Parts: sequence; structure tokens; C-alpha cells
Amino acid sequence: MARKKATKKTSDNRKHALLSVYDKKGIVEFAKSLTELGFEIISTGGTAKVLNDNKIPVIPIQKITGNPECFDGRMKTISFEIESGILYDRGKKSHVKEAKDLNIKPIDIVVCNLYPFENAVSKKSVSLDTAIENIDIGGPVMVRAAAKNFKNVLVVIDPNDYQKITDSLKEKKIDLRFRQELAVKAFAHTAFYDSQIAKHFGKDMFLDEVTLAGRKSFELKYGENPHQKASFYIEPNTSSLMGKLKSLSDKIPSLINIVDINAGIKAVELFSEPCAVVIKHHTPCGIAAGKNTSEALERAIEADPESAFGGVIVINNPIDLKTAKIIASFKEEKKKNIDVIVCPSIEKKALTLLKSVRKNMGIYVFGKMTKKNSDNKNIKFVDGGFLLQTADNDVEKNFSKWEIVTKKKPTKKQLEQMKAAWKFVSRIKSNSVIIVDEKLPMTRGIGSGQTSRFRSTKLALEQAGKFVKGGILASDSFFPFDDSVKLAAKHEVSAIIQQGDSVNDKLSIEAADKANIPMVLTHTRAFWH
Repeated sequence: MARKKATKKTSDNRKHALLSVYDKKGIVEFAKSLTELGFEIISTGGTAKVLNDNKIPVIPIQKITGNPECFDGRMKTISFEIESGILYDRGKKSHVKEAKDLNIKPIDIVVCNLYPFENAVSKKSVSLDTAIENIDIGGPVMVRAAAKNFKNVLVVIDPNDYQKITDSLKEKKIDLRFRQELAVKAFAHTAFYDSQIAKHFGKDMFLDEVTLAGRKSFELKYGENPHQKASFYIEPNTSSLMGKLKSLSDKIPSLINIVDINAGIKAVELFSEPCAVVIKHHTPCGIAAGKNTSEALERAIEADPESAFGGVIVINNPIDLKTAKIIASFKEEKKKNIDVIVCPSIEKKALTLLKSVRKNMGIYVFGKMTKKNSDNKNIKFVDGGFLLQTADNDVEKNFSKWEIVTKKKPTKKQLEQMKAAWKFVSRIKSNSVIIVDEKLPMTRGIGSGQTSRFRSTKLALEQAGKFVKGGILASDSFFPFDDSVKLAAKHEVSAIIQQGDSVNDKLSIEAADKANIPMVLTHTRAFWH
């Protein structure tokens, strides 16, 4: 049915602001300022009540629409009158005449923030109905309409902008650029909002269209290089410890610092016992477990003290004074600095000592270490796009697939070391081959990031030095030839663990049998790029 044209033509030159917000923070003060500036306030439901209670005159939304708020508030702002008042172009005479003919009130400011869908679904026990009821419909419609017509309408979605907008209105400094900035912020906000809805209801799907959502945590000192700008963003409702990082120092991190912190957390989170790692350029140069935090850290540094210089230390247990003294002695005895320290928490005396070691050292805490620290998918960016994959978080679940393929069987201790080695190698940049100490859960040699697995093997064996004899060799993928096994045998490693499933497995097994070295195949690859 065609809409009847309004018969009464009126001229309405008054300024109108529509206020409909879930978050009422600052709305009373902002409404008072708008009223003082000559705006008439149109408002809805809870917002109107708050304004009325504070003696701010309000035009109820139903007086504009001619319809009641209904269906538990699902219908109140979506109407011809409201959307027309927002959308018509004041710069077009035909629009102005049509608005006058239809008796449309111009809406010059739209102040709106949305139902808290993100907060509602953050609760694990959230029901389907609760999630659905927290999907805002009318709000995004008004926000998008106002953002589209930003040349004529101010769109305000953030209470933190109220004062700036009030000041700009008073000083008559509302230019096109400012209007556009508010519109861009509004479109980004509705896109962010909708992405959370799609993510929640489609969390187990690889959708045809994906929007990534992030909230700026802080600006970084620079990107990969000093001439590059960068900021750190966190996904909403993530369980990642990266979202809980808290700085206890004045150092502003770079992009590389953040990437290295993440790599460190992903390494130590695999261990329930105390574990420490020293990260350089997104890969461990030393990683170890121990009976306590200080022992784990001492071993991680000992694994490669030369590379530890300028590194990022990440520990899965709180730092006590004894652990802090190890970092201090590294500076005093080795004359080498640590760039960043990250852990769940730090004792007061330990923090005082660490701050005295190096003024420019970054110190971060992330709170309690939880078993599952990230979402079930992760992203790899490429030029112009990104790749989405299921996360490889639970390394231990594949231990049951392991197969002993040699005549000589590994001892109980060797199997224990192999489990630690497999966790280590799964968080080292591929192609990676490592040597783990014969008895201690710590790396002795790491060959990573190579294009040849044999070259990775040579690097790991060379770095292990005197500790290679009796050590455990772990490879994150299969050996395509038997050359790495033969080389390992020459260096007298005591056991080998690798993926297997190569067409040349038989040759590698024969080489291990000939050297009387037990070998285990995991039948699972552990690439980490």
C-alpha cells in the first residue's frame, strides 16, 4: 500500500538531536549541552526516562513516528519519519521540498550506541535467546543512515566524543572533515558489531565472507623497522593472554616485541610445569622446563647465552627474587641485556631489582596462566589478504599416535625427553630440528628457519656441541632422506623423534637400526611458520 502524502505542510527550522543509547554514561550532560545550544531532543525508552528524570525536555519517539514502541522494544526507531529525517539531503532543493511536503522533522544529530552483544556472548553459559535479544537492529539502521548523510548529520557512537562535539558546536568548528571522521568511526563500529554476531553464531564455520574485528590496545613504538608505524589490536572476547598484557615499565614495545611475546607465550603455555623461553625473531633460542621458575630460566638462557642477548624472556610462572637475580647476573656477568620480560606476575622485590637492571627493559605481566589461551582459529596474513586455519593448540593429544619403528626401543627416560622435545619443536620456526639434553628438559641445539632439513640438522648438532652425545634429536617433519639420521648417528645422539610418513621412511629406519638408535614416528607434523 502506498504511503499517503501528508496534507499539512509545515516549516520546521528547529534543530533536532535523536538520542537513543544503551550506555547512558555522560548522556545527561551531553543532552543538557545540546538543549542549551538550541537543539530539541528526540528520545526513546530508557534514554528518554533518564533525560526526563533529570528535567531535560524530550520529544518521545512515538510522537514523531505516530506508532508506539512495541514488541518488547524491538520496534521503536525504525520508521519512515525517523529515517527520512536523518537521510534527506539538505543540499538538494527537491529533498528539502519533499521533506516539507511530508512534514518530516530534520534530525541533525544522531547519538546512539548499541545493545551490548559482545558482553552478552562473553559468558560461556549465554543462551541462544539471550544472544538473539542482544542483537541491535534499530540502532545500526540509524547510525548507518546518519553516517551516510554525514554532510548534513552528525553521528555520535562514542561517549568519549561528547565533550569534543559540544566544544566544536559551541565554537562552530564542525567542518566536513570532522563530520567524515565521525562517520568513518560509525561505519567501523557497525562493521565491528556485525562481525561479532557472525563470529558467535558461525564460530565453527569457514564462512564465504569474513570480517576481522579488533580493538586498539595501544600504539607501538614502531613496526618491524623504525620507519614503519604500527598499532596493537586485540580481538573482542578473546581468551588469549595477549589481551591481558599489562606493562610494569615505561618501555613502549615495537611490533617485533609483540610478535616475540606472542611466540613465547605460545611456547610456554604447552607446559604445566615451570617453563621459560628466550625468544629472538619469533623463534626460541633456548627453551627449558624445571622444578621451579629459576631453574627453568637458568636452563633456557644456558641453552644459547650468545643468542639470548637482546632477547625476550617469557615464563609461565610468577617471577620471584631468585629468578630476577638470574636476569641481573646475566647483565653483570655476561655483560648482556634482556630486552623484554613477560610472566604471569612478579614479586615486589623482584620487580624492584629488575627495574634497576636496565631502565629500558620492557616488563609485562598477563595474570593467571590458563590451559586454553586462544580461540580455535588463527590467522596468517599475506599481501592483500589472509589465511584462516584451525589452531594447533593441543600438541599432547597426538602423543597416542606415536609409533616405535626401530629394533631398539627408547627407554622410559628417553620417551619422557621426547615428549618435551616435541613440545619444544612445535613452537620453533620451521624447518626445525633440535637437540634436547640427554636428561634435562632443555634445548641444547636449534636449527630452524632453513630451506633444507639436512642443514637444520647440521646447525642443531653443531650448536649442541659437547651436549650432542646422548642427546635427543627431534624434527618437526619427516626426513626426506636418510642423511640426517646418518649424521645424527655420527654425533652419537641417543634417540630420534620425527614425523615420518615419508616415502623414504624405510631408509631412515634402516639407518637408525644400523646405528642402534631408537626412533619414534609421531605421524603428525609440527610446522610453525
